[in-house]
Amino acid sequence: MSEPNALHRVRAAESPSPRAGLTAVSSALLAMSRHLEVRDVLKTIVASARELLDAEYAALGVPDDHGGFAQFVVDGVSDEQWKAIGPLPRQHGILAAMLHGAHTERLADVREDPRFEGWPSAHPDMSDFLGLPIRDGDEVIGALFLANKRCPKPEGTCGFTEDDEELLAMLAQHAAIALTNARLYERSRELTIAEERSRLAHELHDAVSQKLFSLRLTAQAAAALVDRDPARAKGELQQVASLAAEAADELRAAVVELRPAALDEDGLIATLRTQIQVMDRAHTARVTFHSSGVRALPAAQEEALLRVAQEALHNALRHSGADHVDVVLERNGQGARLRVSDDGSGFDPKTVRRAGRHLGLVSMRDRAGGAGGRLTVESAPGKGTTIEMEVPGG
Repeated sequence: MSEPNALHRVRAAESPSPRAGLTAVSSALLAMSRHLEVRDVLKTIVASARELLDAEYAALGVPDDHGGFAQFVVDGVSDEQWKAIGPLPRQHGILAAMLHGAHTERLADVREDPRFEGWPSAHPDMSDFLGLPIRDGDEVIGALFLANKRCPKPEGTCGFTEDDEELLAMLAQHAAIALTNARLYERSRELTIAEERSRLAHELHDAVSQKLFSLRLTAQAAAALVDRDPARAKGELQQVASLAAEAADELRAAVVELRPAALDEDGLIATLRTQIQVMDRAHTARVTFHSSGVRALPAAQEEALLRVAQEALHNALRHSGADHVDVVLERNGQGARLRVSDDGSGFDPKTVRRAGRHLGLVSMRDRAGGAGGRLTVESAPGKGTTIEMEVPGG
């Protein structure tokens, strides 16, 4: 993790000054507050605790409801070591004492404690130990623990102190806030995804099902006219083909929005380009995409940019009557700027707000704000629409 590395700069060789200690704590707390994803928050908490207390190893476990751990994050152990250790630990021994007894454990040698039950053969050897629960109110939401305090001198004695215990307790209180906020963010995102799927379901009903109903009636009319008026029957059949093509276009567009965005595998630019290519084929309007100099962004910002682009494209292609929609994603300082412009009918943003038909503008502004960015909308009747979103990067 890059954020906790700042703690190296303030660590004293033997006895840190109060000011240096406060600076280190402040660095750790700021690092935790920068992330929204639960996994990122867990990694930052663990790395910050290990650096702050000068330990060789640190770990954080989030318990599940079945005697194991839903998530378990370590710092100080290589990926190869972690794979060799094997499955996640169960809630037993010292871990169980912290989770269920909900009190701090500070041990000179964890191996000599009667509750110690050993560890896998590939597990690194640990002696001195400091662990405590992370609480959200009365609920224990995790266990944070450190091992192998580094000696200030070769001949010095190791071991965690009472001061270390107080410092870790302070860090755990703020870790609980950061972890709770991250969980709330992820739940909010899940609700947003559910709302989007509900919206798409309504669109499929309102658009595609209506076209299919019209197609059925037109086909019945053509069948009735085949014998007595072949010329009119031919015209009705041409209408059937047209309606079928429109229904297929609607379905393709909906599938693009329902398909999970492969941001982790493909990145924002490739994901946007692929979706826009499909939309260009699925709609009569010309849809183009240009990108320039954009670097990798935090996951929350990339997702927000993608969803705003999808919403803006949806509005332009379904409501504006545009002949051309242009999407531009470009570097903006350390962050990025997204611009979706169309040459459609446009609208008066003030009138839309008064009428309550926000065309997804509220959702887009919420997404931009939630990712630390901002959204601007420029439009006027007959003048098209430009939606622009900026994020600061991370």
